[in-house]
Amino acid sequence: MPRPTPEQPTLGTRSAPVIEVGGLKFKDLDGDGQLSPYEDWRLPAGERAADLVSRMTLEEKAGLMLIDTVNAAWGGTLTDIAHDYVGRQHMRRIIFRNVVAVPGEERQGDDSHPFVAGSSLTPRQAAVFLNAVQELAEGSRLGIPVLAKSNARNHIDPDARAGINESNGAFSGFPKEAGLAAAALGAGSMDPIEEFAQVMGAEWHAIGLRGMYGYMVDLITEPRWYRTHECFSEDADLTSDIVTTLLRTLQGPEVVDGSSLNPSTDVALTIKHFPGGGPQELGLDPHYSFGKTQVYPGGNFGHHLKPFQAAIDAGAAAIMPYYGVPMGVTHEGVTYDQIGMAFSDQVVNGLLREGLGFAGYVNSDTGIVTERGWGLEEVTIPERVAAAINSGSDTLSGFHDITEITALVESGLVRQERVDLAAQRLLVPFFLMGLFEDPYVEEEAADDVLASPRHTDVAVDVQRRSVVLLQNQDRADGGGPALPLREGSTVYVLGEVDAEALTARGFTVVDGNAEDRPSAAGADHVLVRLSALTLGTKDYRSADWDQRPDKVNPIVFPGVRGLDGKSPFGAADAGVAYGAEKCTDDGLPFGGPLPWESSIIDFSGMEEAESWSVKPSLATIQEVMREVGDPSKVVLDVYFRQPFVLDQGSGLRDAGAIVATFGISDEALLDVLTGTVAPQGRMPFSLPASALAVREQFSDVPGYDGTTDGALFTYGHGLTYGGR
Repeated sequence: MPRPTPEQPTLGTRSAPVIEVGGLKFKDLDGDGQLSPYEDWRLPAGERAADLVSRMTLEEKAGLMLIDTVNAAWGGTLTDIAHDYVGRQHMRRIIFRNVVAVPGEERQGDDSHPFVAGSSLTPRQAAVFLNAVQELAEGSRLGIPVLAKSNARNHIDPDARAGINESNGAFSGFPKEAGLAAAALGAGSMDPIEEFAQVMGAEWHAIGLRGMYGYMVDLITEPRWYRTHECFSEDADLTSDIVTTLLRTLQGPEVVDGSSLNPSTDVALTIKHFPGGGPQELGLDPHYSFGKTQVYPGGNFGHHLKPFQAAIDAGAAAIMPYYGVPMGVTHEGVTYDQIGMAFSDQVVNGLLREGLGFAGYVNSDTGIVTERGWGLEEVTIPERVAAAINSGSDTLSGFHDITEITALVESGLVRQERVDLAAQRLLVPFFLMGLFEDPYVEEEAADDVLASPRHTDVAVDVQRRSVVLLQNQDRADGGGPALPLREGSTVYVLGEVDAEALTARGFTVVDGNAEDRPSAAGADHVLVRLSALTLGTKDYRSADWDQRPDKVNPIVFPGVRGLDGKSPFGAADAGVAYGAEKCTDDGLPFGGPLPWESSIIDFSGMEEAESWSVKPSLATIQEVMREVGDPSKVVLDVYFRQPFVLDQGSGLRDAGAIVATFGISDEALLDVLTGTVAPQGRMPFSLPASALAVREQFSDVPGYDGTTDGALFTYGHGLTYGGR
């Protein structure tokens, strides 16, 4: 039986010549006038990759194993860093951090810093820039294309931080990850996740952004961990269903040889943080030297692996281990060494590859070599590079010096075969996605794709479906439930509420945000939008730890300086413990509270804490409640960036209605509050009933069943109008 005629793919080229063989066209990427196997799109990806690896120099292979930030300069132009990393360092994976803004709202920034977002760009400028990066790569000796990655961009986030996520800007704005989970729980299906992923994939692909550092499938079992705002749920099964849907939609539905990548893939995902970053001791994060340890007091290590197994089964392109160190963990007979996950042969080669069957490539978290080599603090940078590579990491994030790898190979500390294996793993996705045939995007179309009217409609609809009605008591005046708001009534607003939008819906609005705040007396309803953000931490300096001798870090990490259970916070930072030129933790740039305030996530405590900015203030909310005379008239919208505690002393529980949101526009919220759309979201995580419950819970176990006070609202809770 004759073989079917292969289908000619579209070829995109700016410098590589095109040759014709047997009536079919191919890019002559190496410029030799011949069709090399790696240029032949008819061959399997693995065969093409093996041929290309055989042609590459050690320096070119080493470049494949590095990924670091390459941003555009103002207007979308290439920087010297781009020429260095792609040209001289032979790097073929980059992290793109520029904010992509609505046309007309782009702003020039500091483009000299290699990590921060710098200037913002229009979608078209972003596409021009990423095409220019591809053109630079295409002109190299072998014409190997580039995969540009980014952290999450399609979520409404009032405190987006470089290195964590980016502001949505021109991208369609969906709820944060927990909001997507709330919508899926409420729908009883993965439809909201699929709808989100379809929009996200189209928008990322439109500017040439074809890889993602995400999504996070860490479980929300430790409410104090500030990165819960990037996670979906406390529930492993729900998170598994979500990551499966994301991979099927963004990468592809069919898994072949462990990968679902194909020429129709929009975005290749890097699932993180293996083996589950949720159980951080005291909720302290290992971005910082004071929070290196992951603990499992409930013996629940295996529970956190479930979403990763689901991701592997769905063909995830890459997986990222976390910085954290497993403390006292034995799982299925293996006692894990107390070193960072990416340096652990037991974790990466043993558990991830041999145990769970992962076939893709391992992408380290950013900065493990130079800043966050936890458990290997006393060794040199070359030793850390060797440890990471030999333990199974295929590409090192936040590193851009190929000579470290080439020197290790030449000295025998890293075997040539290991480098070849990494290169093979790193090239296969490029062939599967068709990047060698056409890495370019249509620049003129980008502005129209991002946040198109259709995409915006989908985003707002998912926002509506993410709203969780936690409480809806009957009003004391006999006027029925606190929600929905009564048509034509007087509404007193406090916090970030669009008064004009409410007025346009026929309500009489009294704005309580004025400096000379009017009284709420006589209002039919009080609408409060409440948030808490860690905005008071930028003055933190590790070297100032001796000025706070009363702030002792109780974490014990045997053999690590500054983590002896009796030293002040800051003592473990390399800038203090080792006299390094730079302290890692200064300014707490990735978010989170001051470390000695990590257990404060109750609103009464946050109101008084240095770290937190609670808006509106509890004092103002309580005063307004007294003025209106009837707390059952109060509608409280809480932005749950973490599983905050609505503590008894705050008075917040007295509100007639309480809704949970996770990043939402005024339009979508008002649709629910006015009854245009009934609330249907369900809580993707439990809410602790007290500060004591927060301190008593086990970091690796979902919920608060074992605590004195338990949960105020449990996982899956959610009301609607007129009953469940």
